[in-house]
Amino acid sequence: MKFYDREIELDILRKNRERSKNSGVLTVMTGRRRIGKTALIKESEKGNRFLYFFVPRNSETLICEQLVDDAMESMGIELINSGRFRDLFKQLMIYGQDNDFTFVIDEFQELARADEGITSSIQNLWDSYKDTSKVNLIVCGSVHSMMIRIFRDYKEPLYGRANSNFNIDPFRPSVVKQILKDHNQNYKPDDLLSVYMLTGGVPKYIAELMDNGATTFDKMLDFVCSPSSLFLTDGKDLLISEFGKEYGTYFSILKLISKGKTLLNEINTSIGVDCSQYLNNLEKDYNIVKRNRPIFSKDNSRDVRWRISDNYLRFYFRSIDSNQSLIEMKHYDLLREKIREDYSQYSGLVLQDYFKEKIAEEEKVTKIGSHWDRKGENEIDIIALNDMDMTATIIEVKRNPEKASLEKLKERAGIVSGLNEFRTDHRVLSLKDM
Repeated sequence: MKFYDREIELDILRKNRERSKNSGVLTVMTGRRRIGKTALIKESEKGNRFLYFFVPRNSETLICEQLVDDAMESMGIELINSGRFRDLFKQLMIYGQDNDFTFVIDEFQELARADEGITSSIQNLWDSYKDTSKVNLIVCGSVHSMMIRIFRDYKEPLYGRANSNFNIDPFRPSVVKQILKDHNQNYKPDDLLSVYMLTGGVPKYIAELMDNGATTFDKMLDFVCSPSSLFLTDGKDLLISEFGKEYGTYFSILKLISKGKTLLNEINTSIGVDCSQYLNNLEKDYNIVKRNRPIFSKDNSRDVRWRISDNYLRFYFRSIDSNQSLIEMKHYDLLREKIREDYSQYSGLVLQDYFKEKIAEEEKVTKIGSHWDRKGENEIDIIALNDMDMTATIIEVKRNPEKASLEKLKERAGIVSGLNEFRTDHRVLSLKDM
């Protein structure tokens, strides 16, 4: 699959490279695995001389051996290997005093795993040489909790050192739509919805589907439910490195949320312990869940419904992790059948998220969300606000528009007190509006 989108990120990286021709620039880039960090960097550095180093999960000695090999192979730099990363980093900073170049350290958090003292060494050397060395240093990481701690915790050595710090997000709905259209001009709404449902806009997952000709709903199901499918294993592989020994409890919570148990008391009852701290960790440290409140509620409202923010992970825990026995018995046909049976109900929920993202991308809105009352009733799928011109769009989402009632939507909206100050418009959105 060709390279798509990322104009804003490319602009940041190109400007930082120009700045680095005078003095060192440090860019910190985070993003979940498969999001396309490496592809983005390689696109931004086309035609330029750069050293790309992927940090293996290994001892410092073996990490240093790999860096020495990569420096010689990609740039012809002969480093003297002492077995200490700080010595190699110092040599590269000195090399940068006479040569401007980009040095990429991918999966940077693995350096801290190998030895916590490495980040202190990098900080000392960066502070000493950045003003005289023309190094465009880009560090990337996919373990969200560790990268946040290393660069945003004021107690850590590298806190405040980054010139730019940004997260790579999944593709927006318009980009997902364009990619599918490029590979299947005659796609149907369910083809687009299933790409969004399975991938959430993560480039690697989209590429897996498109490059293997899985451009229709049926072909996507066939590919996902095949023995070598990345979709069957990636959820577990991604998260065990994040959660460590407690992954079992986290997995249980995520499975419950994916199945519709989104209230704290429901989760606590099912798990048998108070899961408040686990949910806080999932939200703040791991960036995997979000708390949803009714759109007009206060920030401290306890009326919270939890949701998994990553579409692939939501699909994984709902349809893959819950059916591991079928996979172990190699009943891929039965797995496919169970996913298809659940599709009508589940895809209706995914369709709401799709339209929220689409509206946020394409229309002038300052806030977007859903509404329900204290009893969990009088639900409205989407309310999109523009508090600059005081307009609100109230939306009901249905796969089949004939099952929606505009009049009933207006009645439900009429008793939402927060809408009193807004000029309102009411819509029904369905598959044909994607």
